[in-house]
Amino acid sequence: MELVLDCITKKYANFSDRASRKEYWLFQLTLFIAFIVAHMVDTSLGFQGGYTNTGPATIILYIAIILPAMAASVRRLHDIDRTGLWLLFSAIPLVGIIVLLVFHCLKGTKGANRFGPDPITQ
Repeated sequence: MELVLDCITKKYANFSDRASRKEYWLFQLTLFIAFIVAHMVDTSLGFQGGYTNTGPATIILYIAIILPAMAASVRRLHDIDRTGLWLLFSAIPLVGIIVLLVFHCLKGTKGANRFGPDPITQ
């Protein structure tokens, strides 16, 4: 849980270090659970249906986590010695998402790389 809290607080907009697979995927799991809770809150308040099917709790959560989510993704790419510009691949429908998913699942480079020390050995 400490890794997730660090992503949200200390590393909120840190685009320069590295993130281990454990840090990245625990953060993503936490976001998934947070979005389920936000959707349940929106539904209980009567914000269901409509064009976007999104209520204020979900919108606030989106706005709050956009920077830390992008930062965590860039740090994860840095762990496999790739630049954060690879995030632009997500603009390519389907193929870009698959490429990034594979990159996020790869094991990080052992030892230090050009983006910093190994996050597992710290």
